Amino acid sequence: MSPNFRKYLILAHLWLAGLMAPAFALHAISGGLYLMNIKGEASTERVSLPAGATLDFDAPTLEDDVRALLKTANLKHDFEYIRNRGTLIQLRPTSKTYLEFKQTPQGLSATRVKPDTVRSMMELHKGHGPQLFKSYQKLVALLLLGVVLGGILVGLMAKAYRRQTIIAVVMGVVVFVFVGFIV
Repeated sequence: MSPNFRKYLILAHLWLAGLMAPAFALHAISGGLYLMNIKGEASTERVSLPAGATLDFDAPTLEDDVRALLKTANLKHDFEYIRNRGTLIQLRPTSKTYLEFKQTPQGLSATRVKPDTVRSMMELHKGHGPQLFKSYQKLVALLLLGVVLGGILVGLMAKAYRRQTIIAVVMGVVVFVFVGFIV
């Protein structure tokens, strides 16, 4: 392959890696903290609802019903989508202050949840953030694959690094399979 193509691959590899560095840092920090059992905290505050307030969590109009209830209860809260857990719904994103509604034998209850920084990072890591951030995460995943494959290709193209690249990739696959599926 031509030296110009290799130079372009290296430049693209560096730029993409640099652009994705904040996402990598978020995932490394939040994932590492989670594995160390540091999952963050959230403060909760009960929210009063109008007497007799109800929501049918199985209704196809749930999102509209929630917005109507928020308006009726004079609750200023913006959300993008709903996570329905059967007897509990969360108004997402949950990476910032959000509301939960719970069906109880006493009726519908609401709670305002304020995650701390660590919990917010965990929620972003798990894909519970704003829709735009979720799209960004999908793009980063795709670009990461490109960076990895591009890095391997650059290593294979350089005669001086070809053997080391092959050994590193084979060792990486062996360690991945052993740690992930055999142990």
